[in-house]
Amino acid sequence: MPAESIRWVTLEALRNSPKGKLNYDKDWPQNGEDIFAGCHTAPCLSELSGRLLKHLSPRLLAKASSPGSDSSLGLCSDAVPSSPGLSGNPPLAPLASPRTPSPEGKEVPKTAEEQTPPEPGPSIALLSPRATQVEGCIRICVENYRARAKAQLSQRQELQEHLAASVATQESEQLKRFEEFMALRQRQEYESVRDMVDRETQETLGRQEKMKEEHRHRMKILNLRLREAEQQRLREAELERQRQAEGRVRLRALDAIQEEVLQLHQLLQPDPARLPLDPSAYVTRGNQLCGQVSEVIRTTAEGEFPSQEDMAVAEQALQEMRALIASMQQEVSLARERRRRREEAEQEAQRKQAELQKQQEAQKKSAAPPTRQRQRKEGLQTKAEESTMKWYQQLQDTSSQCAASFEDLNNTKDTQTKRLRMELQKAASIPVSQISSISGSKLREIFDKIDKLLSGRPVQSGGKSVSVSQHPHGLDFVCYKLAEKFVKQGEEEVAAHHEAAFPIAVVASGIWELHPKVGDLILAHLHKKCPYSVPHYPPMKEGTSVEDYQRILGYRVEDSGVEAQDSFLKRMSGMIRLYAAIIQLRWPYGNKQAPDPHGLNHGWRWLAQMLNMEPLADVTATLLFDFLEVCGHALMKQYQGQFWKLILLIKEDYFPRIEAVTSSGQMGSVMRLKQFLETCLKRREIRPPKGQLSTSFWRS
Repeated sequence: MPAESIRWVTLEALRNSPKGKLNYDKDWPQNGEDIFAGCHTAPCLSELSGRLLKHLSPRLLAKASSPGSDSSLGLCSDAVPSSPGLSGNPPLAPLASPRTPSPEGKEVPKTAEEQTPPEPGPSIALLSPRATQVEGCIRICVENYRARAKAQLSQRQELQEHLAASVATQESEQLKRFEEFMALRQRQEYESVRDMVDRETQETLGRQEKMKEEHRHRMKILNLRLREAEQQRLREAELERQRQAEGRVRLRALDAIQEEVLQLHQLLQPDPARLPLDPSAYVTRGNQLCGQVSEVIRTTAEGEFPSQEDMAVAEQALQEMRALIASMQQEVSLARERRRRREEAEQEAQRKQAELQKQQEAQKKSAAPPTRQRQRKEGLQTKAEESTMKWYQQLQDTSSQCAASFEDLNNTKDTQTKRLRMELQKAASIPVSQISSISGSKLREIFDKIDKLLSGRPVQSGGKSVSVSQHPHGLDFVCYKLAEKFVKQGEEEVAAHHEAAFPIAVVASGIWELHPKVGDLILAHLHKKCPYSVPHYPPMKEGTSVEDYQRILGYRVEDSGVEAQDSFLKRMSGMIRLYAAIIQLRWPYGNKQAPDPHGLNHGWRWLAQMLNMEPLADVTATLLFDFLEVCGHALMKQYQGQFWKLILLIKEDYFPRIEAVTSSGQMGSVMRLKQFLETCLKRREIRPPKGQLSTSFWRS
């Protein structure tokens, strides 16, 4: 028993040894493998096998090593099977054995395969019963290990299935918990979003209520302000109506005063043939009083009502006129008394000298017409008023200063500066030369180009870019040349084609509004070339030659002599027509709220001052006709009743003066003016001038 237990321990050790593990196969004999082929070689055991052998009994080792001993222990070189783990050699074919012992020591009957006689082969040694017993032990160990492995495998499978089931259950539970957690998160987020939306809604409603309250408060304030503004407007409107009513009352009273003054003035000019009195002093004072009333009327003609001070001046002038008439009548009565006495003395003398009396009567008859002509001329001025001359001189000084500022540009010797001067002059004069009444868009392009040049921005001229900023005095030069070109267009283009005055004038008026310096220079050039546009009749000073004086009057004097009167009147007519068109026109795309730089009030001033001055033969009739034909319609619409009084004054009072100074060869212009005045008074209307720009013109 101890040997058997040692045998089982040995097999267990060999089984567990990494080099002594034996993979026993029951089919070795059928495969022809010799399992004990390694027994014929020297055994080669591992260290662990050697250690085991040391523990064996010395008796068994001696018995196994004796020559006559039985080899049932399987430790001899012929009986102990060699395994790959022990010897490292390939496994041998199993040996045929008549019986295979069982683990209990019983014999196992041979199978059919074992009963089959083996094929003839090499002779081998048969196993002893003890070797067979060892083989049976090996088989039993293998089966035990196999059963144990199966049991462990089934146990492991059950364990794995249990683990898989538990893991699946755990995963299912975790999935449920995760889904519950996600649902909780979603509910929490939904609740937070809903709370935030509710909170924002409440805040929005609060802000809306606050804004509504502020809006209602502002509406209350605005309504109060609107009511206050409406009440203020009503008060102002009421005050304006009262002022207008009072102004109209004063205006009617002023008209009555003027009418009475003019009627009284007619009484200052009695027939000297029947009145032995020289009324020149009274007439002069009467003219002064009429001038005072006319000055007040001129203020009202500009759209204003007369003030209390104006009415006081007019009433004082009326009182002085009445006192003057009374004084004159008293002096007339005294003169008549002296005349009656003188006539009585003359009658006595006439009786003595009849022939002398006839001569005196003839002399009286011959002297009567010059006296009437002289009386007709008395009361008018021969020069402009002092304020007008001051204004005229200021414009001329402005023009002279402007010309002096770019003197270095005119007298330069630098080629580049000369070229710049020529380009600036072209840029200023060419657009003005291109003005025509073809289309409003073309006229606007020309205006924009001139405005761009005067504003300091570069413009294209002759394919080159030029700007007034290229020279320190470039702007003064361009303004001067531009004004000169406008006046020259009136002198030449308008004189030849009267309709051209309106497109040139509307561009000039627009430039005048944006650049007032150009407007002052236009007036200065116009007054210099046509002094009658002031109006001003320059007197001949001492030391002035005839040619120079004719140039001052506006005539062109060349080597061939002075220009013809027709050419002179034509040029003056063109410039007056241009001036009359500028007075009544404004650039349609400008600022309508801004005041007119040179409006109809200047036209009324020019017309009134012309009528206060002695007429000139041929010139006065021509200029009055041209001015009224161009500007009469606009003046009629602006001043209405006052204008018709002025026309009636021209027809009844001033026109006879024009006829008195006009010779028989100069009656053409006089007849045109007479026909124009009669037609206007007959129709009670002045038609718009021919060529005036219409609304459709600006759409083209």
